[in-house]
Amino acid sequence: MSLYADSLKTLSVTDLAAMKQAREKISCLTAYDASFGALLDRTGIDVILVGDSLGMVIQGHDSTLPVTIEDMVYHTRCVASARKRAFIVSDLPFASYATPNDALRNAARLLQKGQAQMVKLEGARIDVIGFLVEQGIPVCAHLGLLPQSVNRIGGYKVQGRDPAQAQKILDDALAVERAGANLLVLECVPALLAAGIAQKLSIPVIGIGAGVGCDGQVLVLYDMLNIGAGNRPRFSKNFMAGAESIEDAVRQFHRAVKAAEFPADEHCY
Repeated sequence: MSLYADSLKTLSVTDLAAMKQAREKISCLTAYDASFGALLDRTGIDVILVGDSLGMVIQGHDSTLPVTIEDMVYHTRCVASARKRAFIVSDLPFASYATPNDALRNAARLLQKGQAQMVKLEGARIDVIGFLVEQGIPVCAHLGLLPQSVNRIGGYKVQGRDPAQAQKILDDALAVERAGANLLVLECVPALLAAGIAQKLSIPVIGIGAGVGCDGQVLVLYDMLNIGAGNRPRFSKNFMAGAESIEDAVRQFHRAVKAAEFPADEHCY
C-alpha cells in the first residue's frame, strides 16, 4: 500500500523523496491527453510524464526530434486539466534548452501554461540544471540512452556496458544531483549499474529498461498497452495480456511496480 494512496492533495517533490526514503517504489507512465491523464490518476499512478515520446506515438514521427515546445505545452495542459493527485513531469523537447536562458524561457512556459510541476531534460547539462533550480524550477535529469541524441549515438542502443561508459554515467548522475536535480531517469542501462546509482543517490531514480533496482519505473503508456505504432521495446511489457480493460492493465502495472515484480529479468540488460 502506498504511503500516499489515499492522499487528496497533489503529490510533490518532497513526497517522491519520502517514498524513496521509505523504500516504496514509484510508479510512472506517460500520458498526453485528459482522458488518459484522468485514468492514470484514479488508478494511483504516482507520476505522469508528458513525454516528447508523443512525437512517435501520437504524431507518427520516427523520433522525438520534431516535437516543439508548443506541442509540449498543449499536451501537458491537457493532462494537467484532469489530474488531481499524480505528480506531472513534462519534457523539454529537442533544442529547447541549448542555453540556460532558453531553458528558463521554455521551462517557464511548461509550468505556467502547461501546469507541469517539473521539467525533464536529457544529458548532464549541469549549467542548465543549476540555473533552472536557482529560478525555483524542479528538474528531472535523464541519463543513459538519450532519444534526442539518437542521430549522434547512431540509434537506440543500450548505454553503459563498458566500464568507461558506466563510470561516465555514474559520474554524471552524481553531478546532476549536486546541481540540484530532484529526480533522475535512467534509460536502457545495465540493471547492476542502475541499482548502484540508485543506492548512491539521495534523489529518486526512475528506470526504463534499467532493472528493478531503481526507485521506480516508467513506461510509455502505448507500449505497455501494446498499441504503439512501432515494435514494443524489449524492456516493456504488454500489460493488456489477460487484463479486463485498459484501466485494469494500468492497475496491474502499478501493482507490479509497487511489489518490485516489474521489470523481470527478461526486461533487463
